Amino acid sequence: MASVLRQEKLLGQSPASTQEWATGEACMLIVFIGPPGSGKGTQAKRLLSYLGIPHLSTGDLLRAAKHDDTSLGRLAAQYIDHGRLVPDPLVLAMVGEKLNEPQFAKGCLFDGFPRTIQQAKSLDESLNQRKQPLTMALELKADENELVARMLKRAAAEKRADDTPETLTQRMDIYRKQTAPLLDYYRGQGKLISLDGMGTPDEVFARIRAAVDQKKV
Repeated sequence: MASVLRQEKLLGQSPASTQEWATGEACMLIVFIGPPGSGKGTQAKRLLSYLGIPHLSTGDLLRAAKHDDTSLGRLAAQYIDHGRLVPDPLVLAMVGEKLNEPQFAKGCLFDGFPRTIQQAKSLDESLNQRKQPLTMALELKADENELVARMLKRAAAEKRADDTPETLTQRMDIYRKQTAPLLDYYRGQGKLISLDGMGTPDEVFARIRAAVDQKKV
C-alpha cells in the first residue's frame, strides 16, 4: 500500500502539473453541479458545444486507463478490481495527465469530480500549480418536489419500476448531503454561481450562457 501511494505522489508531480497552457484566450475550467432530474446532462452537452471544450469524467478516465493498461490504469485497477475507491492522489494524477493533452488547452467541464471537500482542495492545488485556477462552479438549483415528480413521470413512461418516490427521494437526500459542503466551499471562494434550473431547456441554457459569458470577458 505504501509503495503504491509513493508512486501516486510521484505521478502527481509529473510534467503535466507544471505545463503552461495556451494563452491569449480565456481558459474555462468549470465544475458543474446539479441534482438528479435537473437536466444537467443535457445542459452540459450544450455548454460544451458553446464553449468548444471537452468534458472530463473521472469515471470514463478510470475505465479508459484500465482498458488501455497504462501505468496509472494498472495502479487504479488494484483498487477497482477489489471494489475499493481509487485514492484521491491517483485520481488527481490521472486528471493532471489528461489535462496535459492538447484538446484540453482551452479548459474543460469537470463531470463527477470533485465529490468531496478534500477532492476539491486537491483539484485546486493541482490547477494552481498550472497557474490556471478553476474558473467557476456552476450549480443548477431546482425544487426537489418538482424534480421527483418529473422523474416519476419519466419512469412511468419508460416503465422503470425501480424509480419509486422513496428511491428518488433517497437519491435527492444523498445528493444534498454530498454537495452541500462543496457548495459552501466554492461559495467561500466566491466561485459559486447558482442558477435557476427550472424552465424550458432553452431558458435554463440562456442563464448558463450569460453566466459563463461574464467570465469570458
